[in-house]
Amino acid sequence: MLNQNYLKPGDLLQVISPSGCLRELDALKKGVEIWRSRDYQVELTPNYDKQWGYLAGTDESRCSQLATAINNKNISGILCSRGGYGATRLLENWQWPSTSTPKWLIGFSDITALLWTFSKMDFLCVHGPLLTTLSAEPEWSIQRLFDLIEGRPLQPLKGNGWGGGQAKGYLMPANLTVATHLLGTKYQPDLSGTILALEDTNEVPYRIDRMLTHWRMAGVLQQVKGIALGRFSKCSPGRMNHTEFTVEDVLRDRLADLNIPIVSDLPFGHDSPNAALPVGVEANLDGDKGILEIIRK
Repeated sequence: MLNQNYLKPGDLLQVISPSGCLRELDALKKGVEIWRSRDYQVELTPNYDKQWGYLAGTDESRCSQLATAINNKNISGILCSRGGYGATRLLENWQWPSTSTPKWLIGFSDITALLWTFSKMDFLCVHGPLLTTLSAEPEWSIQRLFDLIEGRPLQPLKGNGWGGGQAKGYLMPANLTVATHLLGTKYQPDLSGTILALEDTNEVPYRIDRMLTHWRMAGVLQQVKGIALGRFSKCSPGRMNHTEFTVEDVLRDRLADLNIPIVSDLPFGHDSPNAALPVGVEANLDGDKGILEIIRK
């Protein structure tokens, strides 16, 4: 949870690549420069740009990047270079090193696997822009990220309210596909009483349907207090398929009968803007007014 351990200019941050291989080198450089322009020290870990198939190096190499950043007491935060796929592989049969110094972990998409796992430990996790997506964010979104990590007030996010009144709970942002594959594992956090915030990209509607049906059958959606829906980009039906539901149809069909506050079309997820959201921090969701508000104490 957020506390007095906010980041500040001058802090040392480590760049790691725990997921897919790095392709967007120019975007990465721009992202690093944004952090450095705010007077943060940013170091790129060795092997951050390696490739092993579709992964940013072997599991051993990527685990080493992560462990080194965790164990270095001088590092205040960990910046993930990109998403893709691969972070979940790091969870398998690996003992997480302990740390007495809380660190920040920032990323989204495939980094969901680490955000949800580390949120149960001493980490201050942010579902927010990766280094390779940061420079494409509008100025207000970039400023929101720095407001979050430096302890300033956050503006509520406005979306499309589906009704259901208000709910308060700990916010758990996630990529739907990645989170779905954590269900039933020891890395699934306790989601009872939470505000679940979901986004996704490049998933056609029937796959969204299949995943949400799995969540329903597992009994997880029935445990949450509210659902905040971000952007489901590039999730349109195939151009030649005129009988397929839209992703909006699917979300309504699979979620509206839960009788809890739901807000859709919130400005977070792939393809910008991707408003930074803290993980495991109390939030209020107003399904009537369509507002998601972070509660900062």
